[in-house]
Amino acid sequence: MQRPIFLSGKVVTEEGVPPPEPVTIERVCADGRARPEGYTDSKGRFSFELGRNLGVMQDASVSTADVAGPGGRGNDPFGNRGGGSMGPGGMGGFNERDLMGCEIRASLPGYTSSVVNLSGRRLMDNPDIGTILLKRIAGVEGMTFSMTTAMAPKDARKAFDKARDQMKKKKPAEARKELEKAVGLYPKYAAAWYELGLIQQQEGDKAGARKSYEESLAADAKYISPYLQLAILSAGDGDWKAVDGATDRVIQLNPVNFPQAYYINSVANMNLQNYDAAEKSALEAVRLDEQHRWPKALHILAVLQANKGQHRQALDNLRGYLKFNPSGNDKPAVEKDIARLEEMLKGGAAQAQPNND
Repeated sequence: MQRPIFLSGKVVTEEGVPPPEPVTIERVCADGRARPEGYTDSKGRFSFELGRNLGVMQDASVSTADVAGPGGRGNDPFGNRGGGSMGPGGMGGFNERDLMGCEIRASLPGYTSSVVNLSGRRLMDNPDIGTILLKRIAGVEGMTFSMTTAMAPKDARKAFDKARDQMKKKKPAEARKELEKAVGLYPKYAAAWYELGLIQQQEGDKAGARKSYEESLAADAKYISPYLQLAILSAGDGDWKAVDGATDRVIQLNPVNFPQAYYINSVANMNLQNYDAAEKSALEAVRLDEQHRWPKALHILAVLQANKGQHRQALDNLRGYLKFNPSGNDKPAVEKDIARLEEMLKGGAAQAQPNND
């Protein structure tokens, strides 16, 4: 019998304090897929019903639809564009068998998380699963939160918190007013500038969004999120050098947690005809993308390999792309490319057969 299961607890850093920004709480089961379940509050606490992740968004506001990937027959022997991203699916209730092989962890780039094993958990158990500990990864400078948040005056922080509440209620106009108030009270409020930029970008105010992201980085140059959004804005303008520069900065600040930065960087270098750099970034994107959230990197890699005559590798990566992105709008075109590569490989094998006549 399936019943709702509620979990609660808290997250602290190794210094024993709550993270300065909300942290995503994820459930990971035997398939290895991370499913976001909820967020921590300002004190690091969380409480949610498993599987009811309504309103929980993926950590990346950038999707593969924002950066189309290789385009134009000059660079792409397949000439494909488009793609898609796969998001988590929600579930209803659970039974004890559903939780076998599952664990709960916190997700914050730049940190590793302790885990809470859900195997053997009974439906009527105490929902409090205790404390999840975050430990800083050595050598990582960039974060998806800004240290300037801790220095925000009380009134500015209050306006920022109100803005986030308004966004949860899908009231962006009201949220924008609160964020404008927050940055007016505290001009170095990097997180508030970033959130304001997101709203402006969604409203189509690209110039305003760009200015807000730049203000965010002026306040905190190690705050990674604005770099990613600036890369997207520059990609929309076709300014691939700017895209390359922004994503390079993300990779320098945090080389381990952002496969999307490598993916976008590979697109930029593809368009700049820096094919070796594009291939290097695509390979790294595929390696780091354990959750397969950026399958388009496999497509880019296939394009580059096909151009180099590496047809077997290209074919394998195109098949992988369809496996992890089965509902992409470019599926028919990719299937045709797979068929072409299969024919090319078959023809090559036939030519390699000895002539017994």
